[in-house]
Amino acid sequence: MGLVVQKFGGSSVADAKKVMNVAERVTDEYKKGNNVVVVVSAQGDTTDELIEKANEINPNHSKREMDMLLSTGEQISISLLAMAIEKLGFPVISLTGWQVGMKTDSNYSQARIRKIDTERICMELDKKNIVVVAGFQGINKYDDITTLGRGGSDTTAVALAAALHADICEIYTDVDGVYTTDPRIVKDAVKLSEISYDEMLELASLGANVLHNRSVEMAKKYNVNLEVKSSFQRVPGTVVKEEVDMEKMLVRGVARDNDVARIAVIGLKDEPGTAFKIFSLLSKSKINVDIILQSIGRENTKDISFTVTEGNLNKALEILEQNKDLIGYKDISSSTNLSKVSIVGAGMVNNPGVASKMFEALFESSINIHMISTSELKVSVLVDRDVAERAVKAIHDKFDFTN
Repeated sequence: MGLVVQKFGGSSVADAKKVMNVAERVTDEYKKGNNVVVVVSAQGDTTDELIEKANEINPNHSKREMDMLLSTGEQISISLLAMAIEKLGFPVISLTGWQVGMKTDSNYSQARIRKIDTERICMELDKKNIVVVAGFQGINKYDDITTLGRGGSDTTAVALAAALHADICEIYTDVDGVYTTDPRIVKDAVKLSEISYDEMLELASLGANVLHNRSVEMAKKYNVNLEVKSSFQRVPGTVVKEEVDMEKMLVRGVARDNDVARIAVIGLKDEPGTAFKIFSLLSKSKINVDIILQSIGRENTKDISFTVTEGNLNKALEILEQNKDLIGYKDISSSTNLSKVSIVGAGMVNNPGVASKMFEALFESSINIHMISTSELKVSVLVDRDVAERAVKAIHDKFDFTN
């Protein structure tokens, strides 16, 4: 007998028919003799609808109250799924985040998991119950409900799989695995049978919306067996693991991220400590900075450009403007009509010419590059948003993903 953790996203439980489909998938696993823990997200667009309701009442709501509201979406899902499993004649119990002992910090709306008290969930598994758990939520030291941020249900599932030493953690989505790029953009995108944690982490961080990057990070840390599968088709998915055959494919995928804004700080003093002043101020406000470009100093001045998420743009600009005298710049500008397009692959590091091939594809499609960022696993470029899809197609066509 094994222990299987399954996670179903919002689209998988969007209506009654889909809830019954998930119940059948869950009970099929249970009938094999396995213990089953199921993590579910809020149905369909429930989270977005709750956010709209909150904004109607008070656009300046506190994050604590927002977490209280948003956590109800998952509570609806778990109770409905438990009812569906009951209807099929199987023993089941639904539990919220606090009931399964999901202890988090107090960073409302973006909480981090501190630990999981597994006593309750193990007791229910010993009773041979299928345990249905609300994803995306936990409880802090003040006994307040917290949420883990977008994609938090993936993180919940992997955290439970790690804490319970599960044999496998299956993430069910509306796609049947991890593809070389978004199959909705590129029709001949190729499904990968396997991908390494590091490559998946890069793809997740760069805009591939299959797995949340925090969940992949956790799976790697605790060596959780992870598989991405389809909620609707019974076909093999993509296995995410430590080591895969790197030699066959230099580039594993092409990702696009539209949640990008660029800030340019112009006319800075060309002296030590200038960059530190800017990025330490942003760091204190928990604003992540991605691509950074610094110009060559001329006439004792330099410019620094960098990217943040669109959601952090106004806050970042406000911080920089409040500290203009401290930083010492002449002007500041921003733009939001941009996208980040990236290639990812562990095989790139020992193979020169991969970046050149990417740039060639963009040149042949007359696509201008605004900024470039590289690492051992990725090459990212900033392009105009209206040509981002064309960029993804051009780059995907340039690399051979069929081997």
